[in-house]
Amino acid sequence: MFRSVLLATIGIISMIGSADADALHLNPSQRADSPTLREFEPTTVPFGYYEFCKRYRSRCARPTGKDSIKLTEERWQAMVKSNWLANTKIMPKTDKEIFGVEERWEYPNIFGDCEDYVLLKRKLLLEQGFPLGALRITVGLDADGGGHAVLTVATDLGDFVLDNVEQEIKRWDETEIQYLKRQSGEDQNVWVSLVDPVVAERSNDRERSTARMR
Repeated sequence: MFRSVLLATIGIISMIGSADADALHLNPSQRADSPTLREFEPTTVPFGYYEFCKRYRSRCARPTGKDSIKLTEERWQAMVKSNWLANTKIMPKTDKEIFGVEERWEYPNIFGDCEDYVLLKRKLLLEQGFPLGALRITVGLDADGGGHAVLTVATDLGDFVLDNVEQEIKRWDETEIQYLKRQSGEDQNVWVSLVDPVVAERSNDRERSTARMR
């Protein structure tokens, strides 16, 4: 019953979201009919994650386990609760304000920025038995073009996004995020691009052509 209701809800949201298609026009490498994000070649590891792993070597050495979960009602409620708990417990501040540096990924206590919310949510879900491979730190650009990080949970019903800017959990294609890269489900220390290199090159060609016309 839960799966039927959730699938119906996703279908309704998708029909509503298709009117403006925010996620799709921001992500030309992705397919409109795909509930999961398409992954491409391995790419660079974010500097903040690299530094995080230097401080927490044992946490970054853990096996990933399964790279996806079956989305049950119990797991959905765990996702909703963890998202709400982190978003209400932590007050937003930049790394510059907290640590005096531009970029530092850390487990938050009182204050944190987007990637700190992600780390806390991942920790909360790991403690409830979610496999690490299904909990993927994902980075991109928000609706204003600023750098942003979210937690994507890979499920049999698609990739769902836990964001610190809102309480509602949405599937990736209902968000206003330009996705750039995320952790591999097979190895958390390998990051994969969410941008098709062919699409990226076409975009660069168009920008170069426009520049020549000016």
